[in-house]
Amino acid sequence: MTRNDDQSNENRFATVAVGAARTETHPHRSGTNDVVPPIHLSTTFEWASGDEANEHDYSRESNPTRATLEEQLARIEGGEHALAFASGMAATSTTMLSLVPPGGHVVSSDSIYSGTEKLLTELAAGHLGIDVDFVDARDPENIAAVVDSDTDLIWAETPTNPLMRLCDVRAIADIADDHDSLFGVDSTFASPYFQAPLELGADIVVHSTTKYLNGHSDSTGGAVITDDDEIFEQMAFAQQTGLGNMLSPFDCYLVTRGVKTLPARMEYHEENAMAVARFLENHNQVARVYYPGLESHPQHNLASEQMSGYSGMLSFEFDGTLVELEAFIKGLEIFTPGASLGGTESLIEVPSLMIPDEVGHGEATAEIPETLVRVSVGLEDADDLCEDLQTALP
Repeated sequence: MTRNDDQSNENRFATVAVGAARTETHPHRSGTNDVVPPIHLSTTFEWASGDEANEHDYSRESNPTRATLEEQLARIEGGEHALAFASGMAATSTTMLSLVPPGGHVVSSDSIYSGTEKLLTELAAGHLGIDVDFVDARDPENIAAVVDSDTDLIWAETPTNPLMRLCDVRAIADIADDHDSLFGVDSTFASPYFQAPLELGADIVVHSTTKYLNGHSDSTGGAVITDDDEIFEQMAFAQQTGLGNMLSPFDCYLVTRGVKTLPARMEYHEENAMAVARFLENHNQVARVYYPGLESHPQHNLASEQMSGYSGMLSFEFDGTLVELEAFIKGLEIFTPGASLGGTESLIEVPSLMIPDEVGHGEATAEIPETLVRVSVGLEDADDLCEDLQTALP
């Protein structure tokens, strides 16, 4: 099943993704009937009053290209409002700084991106006095045990980076509602095509547009989508005036272009990831594979319930020493060792070798195995990918 199956009363996902830039409000932004919305690089716009007034005055506050992307993102995520930021971390940090006051309370999953962990432990807790509780969010009861009437925000990733853990979005949304707390979900690994957190009850969805939404490894950005008018107003002020961390017009254009092919890319990412995951699961040099699409994944049933597909991200534990693991990485020809994910090319990363300073091993966050390997499965031929792994594995 895909998101297309859930939209019987509206245009289906792929149609919205391709045509989302041409809305009833702005069918032709340039007045020249462009099929592809143009890039508006102007930093300022001529002022006029009355009927001739321009909706855009200054690009930090509002830009036609950014507005096009934000309308597009809101529609494909099923939200009312979207904001495009300079990076995924800009989107995450603006969410935290806008919605959690100094001295407030955040409950977070203990399996999150290392940058988000540092944001919570060093900036939120260390500089703003915010009380942060990290819990294993795979069990909603762990969240319920620490949330109270003073909790400002519950934060979770699903699937998580890099352990591919899931949290039950609907169950956590119910807990948030019971305590009048906000609930934000980083859904980057799933993309809007395979998961709809707002439909499951979340208040805020965050994406690193650098990843699947752009899909071509040539733009850094982030996005926040919400149904709540008040949340939107708070975050729009922070984006445009308080912090000024909006996405540039050229990057907005690149993401708008990327979203048009998101459905086709995600289907192929998933198909290739499933083939790679099954290959690895049957290899004697692999101790364990973490991919929600495999029945061996402990949360496979939850993934099947709340996601319409399993995306292209997986990780596995290499059964060997770090020296042998490094030799395996060097032996690959198609997989490129490197950070980031979600592009057309397959990338492979060993956190303990490549980003040791960013791997959390403290009490606050879930420990990442030393020989864990994270794989972003690209759009190459699946047989070639598996053969590359077979050749490089000891």
